[in-house]
Amino acid sequence: MVAIIVAGGFATILNQTVMGTALPSVMDEFGINAAKGQWLTSVFLLVNGLMIPVTAFLINRYSTRQLFLSSMGAFIAGSVLAIVAWRFEVLLLARILQAMGAGVMLPFVSVMLMLIFPKERRGFAMGIAGIVIGAAPAIGPTLAGLLVDLHNWHYIFIAFTPVCVAVMVFAVIFLKNIGDRKETHLDLISVVLSTVGFGGLLYGFSAAGSAGWLHWQTWGSILAGGITIIFFVRRQYRVDKPLLDLRVFRYRDFTMSTVLVSIVGLGMTVGSVITPIYLQTALGYSAMKSGLLLMPAGLLMAAMSPVSGTFFDRFGPRALTITGLGIITVGTLMLGRLSLHSSEAYLIISYTFRMMGISFVNMPLNTWGINALPNRKIPDGNAITNTARQVTGSMGTAILVTVMVMVAGLLADRGSPEAMVQGVNAAFNGAAIATGAALALSILKVDRGKKKVKRKEDER
Repeated sequence: MVAIIVAGGFATILNQTVMGTALPSVMDEFGINAAKGQWLTSVFLLVNGLMIPVTAFLINRYSTRQLFLSSMGAFIAGSVLAIVAWRFEVLLLARILQAMGAGVMLPFVSVMLMLIFPKERRGFAMGIAGIVIGAAPAIGPTLAGLLVDLHNWHYIFIAFTPVCVAVMVFAVIFLKNIGDRKETHLDLISVVLSTVGFGGLLYGFSAAGSAGWLHWQTWGSILAGGITIIFFVRRQYRVDKPLLDLRVFRYRDFTMSTVLVSIVGLGMTVGSVITPIYLQTALGYSAMKSGLLLMPAGLLMAAMSPVSGTFFDRFGPRALTITGLGIITVGTLMLGRLSLHSSEAYLIISYTFRMMGISFVNMPLNTWGINALPNRKIPDGNAITNTARQVTGSMGTAILVTVMVMVAGLLADRGSPEAMVQGVNAAFNGAAIATGAALALSILKVDRGKKKVKRKEDER
């Protein structure tokens, strides 16, 4: 069952990042510019963010088999549509269908593994989940680059669709229902508010990269989204059966872990976006070569996730968090010292070192926060954490990409490649400030996580 759940999650979530290296090929085929083409990635993240708050209700309301099979079905339908896409709009619709399935699968994997494993083994369980949540997006650009250079962008979907179909067949045969179903109520007003609120924020920060921060489309969407989120939060505390139980923030460890996980997610997303820009735009590397240079980091992250989970079970979160955030900060500062003459060895070491730090903290931090919650609140906790990760990743990427573009524009007299490198350095230095702040916060606030929970509801 663990193999089926992890395989399904890996195949769906990997598609978050596959379109980045494929974008030039898509632009050539459909005759579109980058501002329009980038929506193939932005809309995927956007729909992910919209689906996640509803997932807590879906996990409580529907059986494991129903939810897994329907999510995989939606993803496969989108993949098949992408294979035969004859217009850009059709490909965009295909990405929306894929994102609907992946948006449910993202928190589903974590929740199911938390319920399968006992509490004392949850660190290992979340290490396995870390392969999905952390390593899949990191490996995506590498695999996509190989397929695009060897064939064309259609083969990204041709390669993964049979795997997803096989996973679905095994799920029909072997997957069992986990946990108890609850007759929960879906507050439709909260669904609308969360859709408009999170959708507005994600759309606004995604549009900032192309339209600019002063464009009405950017600030209008962010303002509307922010105001709507305020109404959404107020409603969650007023209704008897909220869409998201925000009362989980009463648990101090969960709140702190959510803040730190969001910053780590920002660092991972920024690295996967900005590093390929440096390689392909400043250095002129092909999609396949840039993907191959990033592959060691993705493989190491996949290998280290279960190991870091085992360390968490033995030693708790404090040592892992401080060590991991220290490594991330140093690795990010190293990437902030790039030039047109930086060696491939320096780039591989810096990027891989940084991703190793992320594997140390990504899932252990999440486990530390979830362990602070009673079992009945785990779906809400996971939905909140994943929503925060998506929103922060989108916001942080948009802000730092804007910094990169602004710095490159100010230094345009130095020549386009050199100016772009300085913009990339500025973006990574900004990310290092964020991770450095998280490191300081972890030193002050993260404990060993070995205190016994005395509340009877936690035992339940």
